[in-house]
Amino acid sequence: MLDKFFLALLVFVPITLLAHYLGLSPLLVFFLSALAIVPLAKFIGEATEELAVHTGPALGGLLSATFGNATELIIAIFAIRAGLVEVVKASITGSIIGNLLLVLGMSIFFGGLKYKKQKLNKTLAMASASTLLLAVIALIIPAIFVQTSPTAGSAIIEELSVAVAVLMIGVYAASLLFSLKTHKHLFAADVGKEEANWSLGKSLLILVLTTLMVAWMSEILVGAIEPAVAVLGWTDLFIGVIFVAIIGNAAEHTSAVTMALKNKMDLTLQISIGSATQIAMFVTPVLVLISLLFPTPMSLIFNTFELIVIMFAVLIANLIIQDGETNWFEGIQLMVAYAIIAVAFFFHP
Repeated sequence: MLDKFFLALLVFVPITLLAHYLGLSPLLVFFLSALAIVPLAKFIGEATEELAVHTGPALGGLLSATFGNATELIIAIFAIRAGLVEVVKASITGSIIGNLLLVLGMSIFFGGLKYKKQKLNKTLAMASASTLLLAVIALIIPAIFVQTSPTAGSAIIEELSVAVAVLMIGVYAASLLFSLKTHKHLFAADVGKEEANWSLGKSLLILVLTTLMVAWMSEILVGAIEPAVAVLGWTDLFIGVIFVAIIGNAAEHTSAVTMALKNKMDLTLQISIGSATQIAMFVTPVLVLISLLFPTPMSLIFNTFELIVIMFAVLIANLIIQDGETNWFEGIQLMVAYAIIAVAFFFHP
């Protein structure tokens, strides 16, 4: 049913192209391109999973790390090129809190309605939690540095951001080694597909085509952001944190909830918290390095409100998973936390 729904959404790809090249309202183009990206992100994820079956767990894990958040990465690159660096930082914040609060919260809630109590692998949960805490440290230290060193110039801030970014990528590589090699038994529970549904050639073709289409749609979406913001009266912060972040993670939302309904909470945890970790420890530092190629480089200096929100999201997510079990009420707590944050970002200037 869900596959047919996402397949039907592909109709928005040609509609978006038509609206864009006919010069229709930028607001209309903005929403159409957003809808077009959702199914494309779904098929990028599915093609990556199919490739992982063909290539084995080691290379498959690397492919998942690279393409798991390809949609967010592509949208962000086009936004950086357009000089919308603050929108990119906001979308990073939104992706992290969205996965930790909204995706995990919905999964725990709907899974909890079906099962009174759901168990988690505590070792896996705490390993994920500690990596997230490290990500928070990596994001906070540059901001504290700027606050305590007001005379530091932009060159020093850029060098600090690059250095921290390289270290973050190094830690993420170590986490892949941990999950795919030295402690892979912890991640073997509830494995997904054992046999490929697509051939290797079909998987590669779909991955390449959908990635190219996401790039095309992302360029159109980014080009329509500023006119849409002017019409809607939304801030760049709200657009990035809520709207852009949800677009990129829509397919993951459904996958995480589906796994929870099947009582496969370890997989739900890998999808939600794993995605948040990928965004923080892989996508963010990669964007910092890629941004050096553009006139407006992106630093790791996030505003105070974004950092506090990320800290609270990581804190409440860690508190809920640390006992190794979940129930529907904890899901509601996470979702309400997300709703409070969303409202705050809507009114934040």
